[in-house]
Amino acid sequence: MKKRRRIPNRDMGKMLKGYCLTTAEVLYRIPDYPTLLQSFIWQTLDLPPEYPTLLKFLNYWDSNLDGPIHSVTLASTNLIKPSSIRRVDNVWTLH
Repeated sequence: MKKRRRIPNRDMGKMLKGYCLTTAEVLYRIPDYPTLLQSFIWQTLDLPPEYPTLLKFLNYWDSNLDGPIHSVTLASTNLIKPSSIRRVDNVWTLH
């Protein structure tokens, strides 16, 4: 029987180091029609509050793509959170 080799989950390691799921909506102007705005959604794991991966992506966009960025809306959340504990005051048993 052949042994299966496990591939480590790099994303899980990042999340344990504090990386958050980050979603950015980039509104940019279409080069041929500068009065129109186009929306682009981009999602990755990034490290708040600096967001180095997002900044690298936006710098790349700014220097290599024709559509100038109008605005960026950012949302992020931790996928791994500490569990919450509640105190229970009463316990009732029903049949």
